[in-house]
Amino acid sequence: MKIIYDQEVDALSIIFYDTTVTTKDISESIVAEYDKDGHLAGLEILDVSKMLGSDETLNEVVIKSFGLARSGK
Repeated sequence: MKIIYDQEVDALSIIFYDTTVTTKDISESIVAEYDKDGHLAGLEILDVSKMLGSDETLNEVVIKSFGLARSGK
């Protein structure tokens, strides 16, 4: 997974995995990216500093817990 903030265009990309995607606008500022099987591969949030109220919010990203659930456990 990659989280990328592009300050030049004020966009935050969350890429779950790299693949060729098709996009679908979810709202005016949020675009979902899907793989060929229709699985969510990423999200892009436009004008993100305006949505968060400040670009200082983007100075730190904390992932508290990240793991894949195992089926049957």
